[in-house]
Amino acid sequence: MPDRTHQPDPRNARRAALAALAGTSIEWYDFYAFATAAAIVFNDVFFPADMPSLLKTLSAFGTFAVGFLLRPLGGVVFGHIGDRVGRKKTLVITLLMMGVASFAIGLLPTYAQVGALAPVLLIVLRLVQGIAIGGEWGGAVLIAVENAPKNRRTFFGSFAQLGSSVGALLSTGAFSLMNLFGHDAFLSWGWRVPFLASAVLVGIGLVIRVKLEDSPVMSEVREEREESGEAKPPVAEVLQKAWRTVLVGVFALATATGGYYVVTSYLLSYGTGHLHLSESMLLNGLTLAAFLELLVTPGLSWIGDRVGAHKVVIAGLAGVVVLAAPQFMVMGTGSVALIYLMMLAMRFVMSALYGPIAAILAEGFEPHVRYTGISLSYQVCNLIFGGFAPVACVSLAALAGGHYWPPAVLLMVISAIGIWCTTRLHVARVRREAARPAAAEADPLPVVS
Repeated sequence: MPDRTHQPDPRNARRAALAALAGTSIEWYDFYAFATAAAIVFNDVFFPADMPSLLKTLSAFGTFAVGFLLRPLGGVVFGHIGDRVGRKKTLVITLLMMGVASFAIGLLPTYAQVGALAPVLLIVLRLVQGIAIGGEWGGAVLIAVENAPKNRRTFFGSFAQLGSSVGALLSTGAFSLMNLFGHDAFLSWGWRVPFLASAVLVGIGLVIRVKLEDSPVMSEVREEREESGEAKPPVAEVLQKAWRTVLVGVFALATATGGYYVVTSYLLSYGTGHLHLSESMLLNGLTLAAFLELLVTPGLSWIGDRVGAHKVVIAGLAGVVVLAAPQFMVMGTGSVALIYLMMLAMRFVMSALYGPIAAILAEGFEPHVRYTGISLSYQVCNLIFGGFAPVACVSLAALAGGHYWPPAVLLMVISAIGIWCTTRLHVARVRREAARPAAAEADPLPVVS
């Protein structure tokens, strides 16, 4: 069911891109707020004071990781709704779920107050977050890409990706601000403020999304489904006909997801816990890096529309391979200038792969199963490489006596695999266009075979 006939309205394209940006920014703000808190505060707030430091750190990152367990489920559930009912309604539900869970985290009692119930409640809310974010990304990408002109899909798709940098900028900025009140105040109440503030952001996001028109592709999908009498669930069709696309997509996304947490959450934990660097200094550096990502991602995606999105992604992955070890090496120098320089350099090359990858992955699935397909790829990738990346890095570094090289090597390996998989997606597209030039010209959205 290729979407060959719809002609996107430029005004709708801009509104859809801004709606995708607004929604994903709020979703990722909540998500990164949890990641930041897990790195620097949850170990002291939600676990016993007499627990060994390493175990507390692993437990804190464990609460972060459990949210990824239900992300594939969220992708399947909301992918089904998005492919059958529409992208817009799904995005309203996911945003509301994420916002309520994040606000509730800001109200949780500590371990000192209620004992083991505290981490249990934290895990429950984290699971709700996981289900919500499982359905968010795919819908945000599609609402932007499917409303975009054919030759600007990479650029418009990057607006959904920008939500990551905006969310990171807002969350790290909020934690940096709360840190100014001092360590005791931060542990007592300061860490709660970023979570509670998400209620205001969610309200704004809901207003924007409720007013948004659904993707024009959905009208064609509904018409063709009525004509064909199709009844097969989207997830069944994806797993039967496009499982190769899902598998390749998982590894193509590995650095954009798991690698991101290595150079943010784990880097923050490594710097403060092992090297005893200033929390404020590192949070400020991550804030600057997120701001750089916000600035350069649209431009790099614009280049992708002109030279090929796959070329930009491969260049970004190669940059990660080169910078992986230096990123950690400079941490040991204690030089603020060098640390910030490497943070900025790493975030620049990661922007090159993160921005265009949305359009590349969307090109792998037919419209009537596209929401489910890209959500499965993205969320299974996050389950494998995202949630457990900080835990794996902490464990590997501990086995190596605290050295940084195991996480650096891990980052290099998944980036090298990502280069091969991105090339595979591109080759599959070229072959399909060559075999079916008329269909490819109308709607260049191939399926890996």
